Amino acid sequence: MIRTLLGRASLIAAAAGLLTVISAAPAAAHGADAPDGTDYRTRTTGVAPARPGLEVRVIEAGARLELTNRTGRAIEVIGYSGEPYLRVGPDGVFENSHSPATYLNRTIAGDTALPPEADPAAAPSWQRIDDGTTARWHDQRALWQESAPPAAVRAAPDREQRVRDWTIPLRDGTDPVVIGGTLDWVPPPDAYTWWAATIVLLLAVGGLGLFAATAPAGGRALSALGVLLIVGGVLAVGYPVGRELDAGAQGVGGVLVGLLSGQIWSLFTGLGAIAAGWYALSRRPAADFVVALAGACLALFAGASNAAVFARAIAPVPWSPAAARVMVALFLITGAGATAAGILRLHATSRTTAAAPRVEAAESGSTAAG
Repeated sequence: MIRTLLGRASLIAAAAGLLTVISAAPAAAHGADAPDGTDYRTRTTGVAPARPGLEVRVIEAGARLELTNRTGRAIEVIGYSGEPYLRVGPDGVFENSHSPATYLNRTIAGDTALPPEADPAAAPSWQRIDDGTTARWHDQRALWQESAPPAAVRAAPDREQRVRDWTIPLRDGTDPVVIGGTLDWVPPPDAYTWWAATIVLLLAVGGLGLFAATAPAGGRALSALGVLLIVGGVLAVGYPVGRELDAGAQGVGGVLVGLLSGQIWSLFTGLGAIAAGWYALSRRPAADFVVALAGACLALFAGASNAAVFARAIAPVPWSPAAARVMVALFLITGAGATAAGILRLHATSRTTAAAPRVEAAESGSTAAG
């Protein structure tokens, strides 16, 4: 029985890894190309001249801009050739199908081929893309799109520095308005230090499985693993919520829609880890198997899938990048450690179960000889 459970744990862990790879592309509802981290910090300095009811902010770790228009008038975002690109007003959000920006801004890379109708000199052809008053888009003027850093950054990569100040023109009726902002290089952290500390600590958590040799110690180890899984699960639910908030989700409903449509694996992983932790604390049958399985999912879907923050200065969450790295490290430590501990406990139980018939046989032989 124990050997069967151990085999199933290995198979399910492998399946979880395969699902991680398959589901890696559509990682978030707010954009399949939303970054897991970056070394360029995009900020907006506001709208000039100020327009009450017109708000602009940076979302998705700087990958997109979000403009909300509550002025009661239509506001146009101007494209790269001076043509109308977006129109945001009381009647919704519209996109000009003749604007090259419509096609260039569909990905962060901005390398989309332009169709024949992309003619900035043509009269605007407006297509409604949203019924609300908020537009979100990639804008090459606020991003660094080259694969290599700027020359100044290459000369001093360990120093935070300004890459450029940027502006995006708007039009309020016939009045020109400008969104202003800055783009800075932020030196990335030492990923090797984060990985080394994570590996050492996850081995320590995995070592809890060695305490399965005696029943009292084994019970305490299982309870400790249960607590760790509950804590890790709560944080694993919070991390994708943070990603949705950073992506511009509004209210509880907006967050739930984003979670269910794009962060479903992360959400289920966190809830599953909480349930597995409670199961372990309750000392239910097959708790070791549940701990190992939940730990594998936590390490894969919450830890490995977000591990890019170890090597990036800016994280796609509304809290500090350092806090994001600590959370991801905890997912890996708790998840991989719980998996190792659960498998060690299963192995120890399997050896004990296998040894029991031999002991009984030996005792029976001794009794018969006597």
